[in-house]
Amino acid sequence: MRLAALGPVTLPLSALKPAAAKCDPATFRIVLDVGHTAQSEGAISARNVAEFTFNLRLAKLIEERLKAEGFAETRLLLTEGKARPSLFKRVASANNLHADLLLSIHHDSVPNKMLEDWEFEGKKSHFSDRFSGYSVFVSRDNPDFKTSLRFAELVAGEMKAQGLHYAEQYSQPIMGRYRHPLLNKDTGVYSNDELIVLRKTAMPAILLEAGSIINRDEEREMDSPERQNLTSSSVASAVKEFCEPRWALLGPL
Repeated sequence: MRLAALGPVTLPLSALKPAAAKCDPATFRIVLDVGHTAQSEGAISARNVAEFTFNLRLAKLIEERLKAEGFAETRLLLTEGKARPSLFKRVASANNLHADLLLSIHHDSVPNKMLEDWEFEGKKSHFSDRFSGYSVFVSRDNPDFKTSLRFAELVAGEMKAQGLHYAEQYSQPIMGRYRHPLLNKDTGVYSNDELIVLRKTAMPAILLEAGSIINRDEEREMDSPERQNLTSSSVASAVKEFCEPRWALLGPL
């Protein structure tokens, strides 16, 4: 695995080595955090669909896939309320569930300054076709950053193996305050220490931006069963590999 030493982060290769741990799929608990809430829906897509709708649909599909793979303790986490208060609610809920991993599921947009106007079905909307792709975020302030990074690498690697590409813009100056260090320039793992859901949880945690819904072409892809299946199968494969005994004994080969 190659690391891009961008920004203040310099990661030793040992950071990617998993600690020895036993993972029994029957008791292993991953919490799927549905990004945003029905009251605070997140980004609005190019065709005026709330991000929360995309997040909930994908989270349910991932839950089904993981349970079918034997991860019976998978939990779907739905939070109510306004944006910032809901962040602390979801952290408290995840901690109370005693999760082994947390995956926060989102769909991407761009800063407002990059948006362009258009109309869809007679309604004013906004789009940006400039960027597309998935991205995976971790926080260096998470109490188990090494394990968070390992899981992020697995998810990003599986997404790439499915032929998907990651969103490269987060490492570019044009993003301003939304610019973040790129930890792996091959698979698209970024560091973001401002995300409460990543730094305040008691368990390893990552955030997946499954793709851009403000990009008109990719929004159509995100709305398709094919893309949803690609993403859910990527996550399921990553969780299975995370629990594979050879990881605990040998580390990644």
